[in-house]
Amino acid sequence: MLDTTMPALPAANDAVDEPALVRAAAAGDMAAYEQLYRRHSPRVFAVLWRLCGGQQARAEDALQEAFLQAWKALPGFRFESSLSTWLHRLGVNAALMELRGRAAGQDHDSLDEVDGGLQELAVHDRCAGTERDLERALSTLPPRARAVLVLHDIEGWKHQEIAEQLQMAVGSSKAQLHRARSLLRARLGDMT
Repeated sequence: MLDTTMPALPAANDAVDEPALVRAAAAGDMAAYEQLYRRHSPRVFAVLWRLCGGQQARAEDALQEAFLQAWKALPGFRFESSLSTWLHRLGVNAALMELRGRAAGQDHDSLDEVDGGLQELAVHDRCAGTERDLERALSTLPPRARAVLVLHDIEGWKHQEIAEQLQMAVGSSKAQLHRARSLLRARLGDMT
């Protein structure tokens, strides 16, 4: 017979009161902060991984930087947006700072540069591109074009926001997006 005096365990998908977790973490509760990290880091990491061209170490560095910034700034979090949106923005900013900070000549960053050396990216199944093919093709894009594509097409940012974050003109953001889409089509064997 079941003991009816025992409180029911919360279901795995029951949401813990996030504002309470935020307040506890802001007050220095490491366990609460760890819960927030575990809840939000996978989604933030997925965006950072794409922004960093599939380079796991760079994405992990950006994730770590974002959550360090979050830990420091959490006491000032005003709940004007969701915590997820705020953390996401911190992560994207950390990745974009990393992109801006790269030494010249290490990455193809210009719209005019010829992108070569990636002919091995042959897609074997031309009928339906797989997620893996798309991720591999995305990782080969020039960093700024990749950033614009990820922020616009995947994250839903407007060109004005992208231009501000990447310190470029709105027209450059649009041109980078066009270039990124063209490169992806070419690399995936799209005949459109």
